[in-house]
Amino acid sequence: MLKTRKVVIVGAGHVGSHVALALIQSGEADDIVLIDILKEKAAAQALDLDDGVSGALCGRDAIIRAGEYSELNDADILVMAFGRSRRPGETRLDMFDDSIKMANEVISHLKQVDFKKGIMISISNPADIICEHIRRKMNWEPNRCFCTGTSLESYRLLRVLSAATGYSRKSIQAFCMGEHGNSSFVVWSAIRIGSKSFAQLRAERPELAALSLDDLQLQVKRAGDIEVDGKGCTEFGIANAACMLIKAIFHDEKLIWPCSTVLSGEYGQKDVAAGVPCVIGKNGIEEILELPLTEEEQAKFTASCDILRGFLERAASL
Repeated sequence: MLKTRKVVIVGAGHVGSHVALALIQSGEADDIVLIDILKEKAAAQALDLDDGVSGALCGRDAIIRAGEYSELNDADILVMAFGRSRRPGETRLDMFDDSIKMANEVISHLKQVDFKKGIMISISNPADIICEHIRRKMNWEPNRCFCTGTSLESYRLLRVLSAATGYSRKSIQAFCMGEHGNSSFVVWSAIRIGSKSFAQLRAERPELAALSLDDLQLQVKRAGDIEVDGKGCTEFGIANAACMLIKAIFHDEKLIWPCSTVLSGEYGQKDVAAGVPCVIGKNGIEEILELPLTEEEQAKFTASCDILRGFLERAASL
């Protein structure tokens, strides 16, 4: 008998609803439950999404409905997508006070259910801090409680590099590390296009050598601000990133991708969660890949972790 793949999404707003839509379109979940403090909104979103199941691109059926936290007792995946949208001019860290209050409310519900075997993927901003705060309060294992981290920055980097070089995004291996926020950075030393390093290609091709790495980094960092200023939120890219991670878990893909997880000495850091390359499989984060960083990259990562550690300490005191 085929096992039902059940995903519970906390937060039925822009991001949560698009995660559900991505799962419906891809056929990567059989049972999707939306939970929101606004129960009528969750029910309406579920009904609207259910209307689209018949036309899903994958051609598969799925059940989607609103529910309660008790649905977590037999859920495979929990997606945290609660919280308000970032306002124009705000950083993700500016959302800390509001998000911690919401997280503590969610934690009070989590303590009433039996979610001991499933895997939590958190998106709620400030993402690294909220995820690790929940994990610590729930005393969950690090491998089964992580956040999308610099997934969205990495998606944006692939788009920017493809546009700048002319190569397909599928032929580019590139990622960002650190905070999901302003202190994230591009790991230029690890970028590969085909079988060649980006540095080697820049040495061989004058048009690539002429590219400004600072400008490319700025395009990656500014993307979220442009989206928030223009439409009030970001939603599509991060929803696809979450769906990609869920797929990697359900299919035990051993996907190598940057996610935010607590570090225990990797990259010289302890007791802080930040975006690093990880192996994603049926057990969640199955390995942290420790790559050689340049001195400048290591300094940027350390600075990013210091920022995150300070906010984690502040969260613990509330």
